[in-house]
Amino acid sequence: MIRWLAALVLSVAALGIAAPASAAPDQNTVYLDTKDGRVTIQLRPDLAPKHVQQIKTLTKRGFYNGIVFHRVIDGFMAQTGDPTGTGMGKSDLPNIPAEFSKTPFKRGTVGMARSQDPNSANSQFFICFGDASFLNNQYTVVGEVTSGMDVVDKIKKGSSAQNGTVQSPDKIVRMSLAQDGQ
Repeated sequence: MIRWLAALVLSVAALGIAAPASAAPDQNTVYLDTKDGRVTIQLRPDLAPKHVQQIKTLTKRGFYNGIVFHRVIDGFMAQTGDPTGTGMGKSDLPNIPAEFSKTPFKRGTVGMARSQDPNSANSQFFICFGDASFLNNQYTVVGEVTSGMDVVDKIKKGSSAQNGTVQSPDKIVRMSLAQDGQ
């Protein structure tokens, strides 16, 4: 059995047939471009349909273009989506009710930021640098990075003494939906 499987793998490789890569971009694929490269995010409307719709609406408007990563904590997460860059701002759209799921927060998970009120998510989101199980069932998972975590890792980190506040922060150069051909 093992010989047969090994022969099959070698035959497939010899024919130039590649193993399936990540799924092709679709209407829930977002490109987040920074000065260091592109991050591809697969949004999860199956987990958080209202949050995903909000992000897509804001992305189509160009809302995220030029917004800084205002809070970046090494080993934890990089947060963005605040037009004021202070952590207190949001879009002009209404806040979204929580859509918690059993999906765990781990490296590459994209979650929605919020205040103490679970129903206060609006435009801010974060990307986890590592596992963050303490966020499970407390914050809404909206997607996952499918490529570009090396780019996320290069985002300028903030001061641990100031809870991740970043001086001269990196920014989102451009955020776009794959379906828009950008």
